[in-house]
Amino acid sequence: MQIVLPGALPAAREARELTSYLQDAAPTLLRWLEEGRATTIHADPAQAGCTPYEQWQLAARGFKPKSGQNLSAGLAPLWAATAAKSSEPLWLAELVHVSPSRDGAALLPARELDITPEQSVALFDSAQSLFTDTDFTLHSYSTEHWRIGLPAGFAPRCASPSLVSISSVNEWWPQDISSRPWRRLLNELQMLWFEHPVNQERYRQSLVPINSLWLFGGASTAQLTPADPATAVRTYDQLLGPSLSQDWNGWLLALKQLEATVFLPLATGASPELVLTGSDRIIEVKPAALARWVRWLPGNRQAWRKWWSPQN
Repeated sequence: MQIVLPGALPAAREARELTSYLQDAAPTLLRWLEEGRATTIHADPAQAGCTPYEQWQLAARGFKPKSGQNLSAGLAPLWAATAAKSSEPLWLAELVHVSPSRDGAALLPARELDITPEQSVALFDSAQSLFTDTDFTLHSYSTEHWRIGLPAGFAPRCASPSLVSISSVNEWWPQDISSRPWRRLLNELQMLWFEHPVNQERYRQSLVPINSLWLFGGASTAQLTPADPATAVRTYDQLLGPSLSQDWNGWLLALKQLEATVFLPLATGASPELVLTGSDRIIEVKPAALARWVRWLPGNRQAWRKWWSPQN
């Protein structure tokens, strides 16, 4: 079994502060860390265009970007789980909220907007008229994502909505001439949706409006390998929110809850493989042979601290 914990790796300074609390919050997890063999994988979101967790997901499916693509290009085919194998590029647009911020503009991804299927359909129907006389095509896909057909020769390097939501829209907003038709289309869409009944109703419900789309993808389903059916992967993202907001008390509370509901029930069986992600690295921890007695050798029990809170 493989347990994936996005947000489980604080930055080095915070990790050192939290070390003394781990025994109380999650003793089972701590034992797995002490007994396991860790591998560190570097992650550079600025280069990859996606979060470390998304990088791990893509690596697990054998994704290799082609020339001109970054890693985030693989997210569209990755999330299109039911799409047939094809060499055609797949582009998705996520329904988002964009608003001014101190750094230019901030983005809220679809997962934070509580979009209903009815709202998505109504916005899709209104958007179709704008796409009619353009070189872009719009196709229904899911409540949070629509499929976009791009004109020939236009293949921007995009970032994932998740990464943009924790950085700034301005860092990823395309400014080149080739992107001008897409920017113009988005401006028209934002004006159309400003007074849209869906958003008027959302205002009445004290919800932020759905006022834009975020384009990403560009890779094909043929660039992914099939998921391994023999590997049982369980992902628990309760640590991610507190980690992103630097709420370490909330992070410890979420860790305690995971200990009670996930880790402790597995304590008497074989140790699982662990995948922990942070802001710039991924740690894979695999059970080591003879781990239960090796951990008591001098220094071995504390070896995990070297990667948990690296000094450099």
